Amino acid sequence: MSYAIISLGGKQYRVSEGQRLLVDRLATEDGKTFAPDVLLVGGDGTPSLAPKDVTVTVKVLGQQRGPKIRIGKYKKRTGYKRHTGFRSALTQIEIESIGVVKKRAAAKPKAEPAAKPKVEAAVVETAAVEVEAKPRAAAKPKAAPRPRAAAKPKAEPAAEPAAEPDVAAETVKEDES
Repeated sequence: MSYAIISLGGKQYRVSEGQRLLVDRLATEDGKTFAPDVLLVGGDGTPSLAPKDVTVTVKVLGQQRGPKIRIGKYKKRTGYKRHTGFRSALTQIEIESIGVVKKRAAAKPKAEPAAKPKVEAAVVETAAVEVEAKPRAAAKPKAAPRPRAAAKPKAEPAAEPAAEPDVAAETVKEDES
């Protein structure tokens, strides 16, 4: 296996044995080894996509900072100038090995005893009978449906409004009396 593609910190890297890389900061101590996700292994004929039997062993060499990056903002004729910058936090790693994980030998099936004791079989049958013999709890009766309210009759449109009494005529009658 001459190369592998691994995933670290949301990014993918093409690596080979003995290669050193600077990757985004990892929360692993210096000198420790770990196995990242292997996405592809190739180089020996056909590539293998997402192999489960291949691991990549990575050793953390140390933490360091990247180069300083300067950022300047400027708008003409307004007097606006801003300068910022940053240094990225990085981890230096080394690819120790790309290899096939040895599969465990298939476990031999254990020889089952030819005859089981009759006592155990009787106990199992009795337990099954007891489980079946238990009556189930009676289901709760459903509540009676609530009667629906009778539909309100629709209001009929009112006939033409009654003529308003003539206020002026009433005042004249009162004056006369």
